[in-house]
Amino acid sequence: MQLRYAFRLYPDAGQQRALARAFGCARVVFNDAVRAREEARVAEQPFPKAAELSKRLITEAKQTVERSWLGEVSAVVLQQSLRDAEAAYKNFFASLKGARKGPKLGAPRFKSRKDARQSIRFTANARWNITGKGRLNLPKIGAVKVKWSRTLPATPTSVTVIKDAAGRFFASFVIDTDPAEDAARMPESDQSIGIDLGLTHFAVLSDGTKIDSPRFLRRAEKKLKKAQNDLSRKQKGSKNREKARLKAARAHAKVTDARKEFHHQLSTRLISENQAIAVEDLSVAGLARTRLAKSVHDAGWTAFVTMLEYKAERYGRTLIKTGRYEPTSQVCSTCGIKDGPKPLHIREWTCTACGTVHDRDHNAALNVKQAAGLAVSACGAPVRPEPVLAQREETGSHGFPTGNRAA
Repeated sequence: MQLRYAFRLYPDAGQQRALARAFGCARVVFNDAVRAREEARVAEQPFPKAAELSKRLITEAKQTVERSWLGEVSAVVLQQSLRDAEAAYKNFFASLKGARKGPKLGAPRFKSRKDARQSIRFTANARWNITGKGRLNLPKIGAVKVKWSRTLPATPTSVTVIKDAAGRFFASFVIDTDPAEDAARMPESDQSIGIDLGLTHFAVLSDGTKIDSPRFLRRAEKKLKKAQNDLSRKQKGSKNREKARLKAARAHAKVTDARKEFHHQLSTRLISENQAIAVEDLSVAGLARTRLAKSVHDAGWTAFVTMLEYKAERYGRTLIKTGRYEPTSQVCSTCGIKDGPKPLHIREWTCTACGTVHDRDHNAALNVKQAAGLAVSACGAPVRPEPVLAQREETGSHGFPTGNRAA
């Protein structure tokens, strides 16, 4: 399976200018491809093929006065930008036909130099490499300093250089991992666990463990509000506004990084300690439309469950999602009698049939585990779900010991 390992980059002033030039050239090629296809659609002509666009927008464009500066960056960066446009149209048409799961996608739009996120991709053809001193040597950019937070488990197949809204640079390496080798490194376990996600506590486990919700957004709300107010008072287009925008973006990035690190640490701990994990399939989009929307987004349940999915697939564990309509808060986990719905302010209740006093969240976690079929078998139950494709997300690189360099 493929995973991404992200590391912080620290380019100098000259390298930052070279990266800005590469971001701009890749953006122009992408926009030219979108414009060419849009003109073909308006003229009711067939869409030009990728090879034709490559010849017209890159090879021939470099010979013109208007696009001669495209030769100042690596040709691989431009080719990958065309591939991104091709993939965007492919996903758009698949969404129109209903072949792509998830929300409907719109047609590709033009990119702006003011976009919060800029990125370029180098494949093996670009002949980038990691130097003996641990620097990332990129064509026509130079050897960029990297903050290695861990050792790369294998030779990367490609690297994506990203600039985020906070002005930080990252190198995202694509690694092909061996699931069998990863599963062998994970300690064996015969334990299983059920998880009830919530707001009062981020997670309550079926063994009675309660994990408090850090509420990163709520704790930083005062600082974020001040940064946003300062930004709103600045004149548009001024240098002071750009400084205020960076300050606000860095404050938001700090909250995002802290939440991601919390999710990574908790998901890794649960995966390493348990062979099978059951979690409720929550309707996060529906809950985000209620008065609890800010708290729901602050918890980040979807990102956490996604981490559990790809880590379970990677390390040979079993993750089971129970139906979102299971009455986990209404059923007694001792006798199985459905006691009816209860308001959210009821945190403890007594079963009218057997008299057992239940903690609402702990009882729900036990019911999630039983609904997944893990109460009898500790190694995954009689029914195993279909394999879940690993999520190709940026793995966090914060909070890990430093000093190790890339393999």
